Amino acid sequence: MSTKKIASLLAALLAVVPFAPPAAAQIQSQESAAPAGGALQEVVVTARKRNENYEDVPITVSVFTAQEIQSAGIEMPRDFIAMVPNMTLVETQNVGNSFITIRGISQARNSEPSVAVLVDGVLETNPYEFNQELYDIQQIEVLKGPQGALYGRDAIGGAIIIRTADPSDQFEATTRVGVGNGPSEKGQLSLSGPMNADGTLKYRASFNYYNTDGYINNVYLDRNADPYRDYSGRFRAVWKPGDDFSADWRLLLDRVETTAYWFVIPRSIESDPYTDFNTPGDANNTSSPIQTNNLGTDYRNVFDSALKLDWTRSYGTYTSITDYNETREIDTGDAYDFRPVTDSIAYNCPICIGATPTAAEGGPFDESQSQFIWVRTWSQELRFTSPVVNGFSWIAGGYWVHTDRFISTGNLVDRGLGVPAVYYTPIVDPTNPYATNTNVTFLADSQDNDAWAIFGEATYELTKEWELDAALRYDQDNRENTTLTPTQFLPTTAAFYGEKRYATFSATQPKGTIRYRPDDDWTFYGGWSRGFRSGGFNQTGVGAVARENDVLGVNDIFQAEIADTWEVGTKSELLDKHLSIDADVFETHSHNGYFFVYIAADSTQNLGNLSATYKGAEFSVTARPTDRLDLYGSFGYTDSRITAMADPTVIGNQAPLVSKDTINAGAQYHQPLANGLTGTVRLDYQNIGRTWWEPYNITSRNPVNLVNLRIGVQGNRWDVTAWSKNLTNTIYNAEFSPGNVGGSGFLWRALPRQYGVDFTYKFQ
Repeated sequence: MSTKKIASLLAALLAVVPFAPPAAAQIQSQESAAPAGGALQEVVVTARKRNENYEDVPITVSVFTAQEIQSAGIEMPRDFIAMVPNMTLVETQNVGNSFITIRGISQARNSEPSVAVLVDGVLETNPYEFNQELYDIQQIEVLKGPQGALYGRDAIGGAIIIRTADPSDQFEATTRVGVGNGPSEKGQLSLSGPMNADGTLKYRASFNYYNTDGYINNVYLDRNADPYRDYSGRFRAVWKPGDDFSADWRLLLDRVETTAYWFVIPRSIESDPYTDFNTPGDANNTSSPIQTNNLGTDYRNVFDSALKLDWTRSYGTYTSITDYNETREIDTGDAYDFRPVTDSIAYNCPICIGATPTAAEGGPFDESQSQFIWVRTWSQELRFTSPVVNGFSWIAGGYWVHTDRFISTGNLVDRGLGVPAVYYTPIVDPTNPYATNTNVTFLADSQDNDAWAIFGEATYELTKEWELDAALRYDQDNRENTTLTPTQFLPTTAAFYGEKRYATFSATQPKGTIRYRPDDDWTFYGGWSRGFRSGGFNQTGVGAVARENDVLGVNDIFQAEIADTWEVGTKSELLDKHLSIDADVFETHSHNGYFFVYIAADSTQNLGNLSATYKGAEFSVTARPTDRLDLYGSFGYTDSRITAMADPTVIGNQAPLVSKDTINAGAQYHQPLANGLTGTVRLDYQNIGRTWWEPYNITSRNPVNLVNLRIGVQGNRWDVTAWSKNLTNTIYNAEFSPGNVGGSGFLWRALPRQYGVDFTYKFQ
């Protein structure tokens, strides 16, 4: 799309929108509506690492304030992502695997993320920690387009900035309890206040408990496949002895206990294991039930400790951010083809698993699987932020992160006696390689990585109306991979135990933006930016296995991705701030983006590279036509085309995990009741357009329509809310996971209808 066409499209959008009456507004909110009467709420954002009014920032941003988070029932990342145009989330396989797609830029299993995630200014260094319960949150910002110039190597699609609630000046406490179907129960508690007499040291402690028996039935085990339990706690201590210095220490502990690998591979004739063995999959098939014979386990532990120091002088502020993170996740469960033992392909086709066990060795068997990931990171950021002097301000800094990572994956003999967790070494029986729960396959690798970056940004107000912003960052990622797979389990003779592989990925990420504000009602902006996402290692030897199985584009190393984006957009506040309109168009050229494929031959999850172009637009409106009614809505569109890959037959196809369009809309109505009470009704609607899953476009999922409903009563210090997510009980697949080329692929069922009642009380 040429710049001229982009400008023409934007002009056409703007020409029609201002004449739409507020009552008809149907587009997504970029600013939260105030809880009581009056205009839309003013919002302060930190997108450029300084506090600014939302309208002043020349970036496409979706903002959720504390009031919006509460009224919309945002409790997990999936909840706010469902309200952002051109942004989707896939949760699958195990709790640490959640894939964000934003404007076409996606991620996959065991990959670097598509967005940078910061919590209280601290960059999350491990994508396995992202999918957490959100509680006691003050604000969430979603920035779109490459943000690597300020936020680093994984901000190729954007950035998510999460700010937890600040410690309070006086003691306060809030508790929330809830029950729901499943059955499910939740409990949350936050405590905050000063820790010394002069109030220079303050704290905030927040705790969360959530438990459910699950919502999706496993027909073979006659119990739910998806029980879930979360215990988490967060502590912040802020010391501010004066106006020129502050120290903010944050501690996070999170443990999740759930299950994994309850995939579905449909058969048209259930009694015949070979039915549809090579039939292309159907992402819309929800007729086959979950019937794994192993419930599986998934335990994830996250520990994070961060210290942020700010020292302010007359000429600027020095900031230091130090962080340590440790994330461990072990998951076990059924393996391909996710059936009871005697119904599985492995049991009925011993040659399929490369062996024909004798009767003395136990005879035919099914397979189970285990995966263990342990990641530890240490990071340090130092930066200087200048004040605004004569319209000019600047930021400069450096960043370093060290990563230790271990991963093991393997298949085990399954004769219906459960699945053991396999960590560092395979389970081997020298007298019988097919003994129950011994490893059939096993791969293990460790990584020792160091990455560093230097960055700078400068902003200059040419006039009251015009502003220029330029940023530049250089990232270098040095990676070392050690093969820890025992010799007898190596998939190729070219590899050996203790083998070290090295790779360095680096890139310069520039960004330039111009902003024009002709008056207080309108902001126009446009610019170009480059994003960088580091490459990495597949497990040792999978490249050879991929080629043997006709999987092209998968090697032992997957390359770094570079994405260049052009964007123009506008923001406005009209009708005395009762109507807000945002619109933007973009075009992104991605080189060496990721795609995922599972190779059954060695039970590995692998990344390959492809290049693609993404063209799209977003259009958002928020309206407050009366003091009691809030309306919002949005439309996002992304057209993706693969432009290069090792297999040329896919060129011109849709890129993986991209939804063609999204619609987000909703309304909230406030009604005063007797005795100072207020009643609230809120309805949220999400449409996820047609979605493709892999480069060959074997199948696409039809559009999905979801509705959430909340009805509540609020008093001075308490509220009661009845809620339902997926109110219409839409049954669909959250993911189609491709197997070998031409294979049927795996389906992961999305959550059905959930409902419950929450009660909140505030102590002061």
